[in-house]
Amino acid sequence: MHFSIAMTGFIALYIFMLAGFAGWVIIGNVPAILHTPLMSGSNFVHGIVVVGGLFALFNAVTPQEQAIGFFAVLLGAGNAAGGYAVTDRMLAMFKTSDAKPTQPHGRVHHLKKS
Repeated sequence: MHFSIAMTGFIALYIFMLAGFAGWVIIGNVPAILHTPLMSGSNFVHGIVVVGGLFALFNAVTPQEQAIGFFAVLLGAGNAAGGYAVTDRMLAMFKTSDAKPTQPHGRVHHLKKS
């Protein structure tokens, strides 16, 4: 029984390392023009990470597993929220501003103080 638990942990670690390397290679080759759509897609993935962290947290038995699950949910949620904030800010750069200038065009007259 211990062999299958150790093998499952080893396989999970292998998949984690493989996913990290694949993500590093893929993100490194993305052109700058695709950065905003990529951020939106990665926010979706972070949502899935939060759901996976919740699953791990709810199935945790020992206090160590509970702490790891808690930090996984905490960091995943923070990463997802920050990603949405950054994406919103990037998309705001493409919007036209409707603000009117505070001063009229042309000459600006200043009053002299006596």
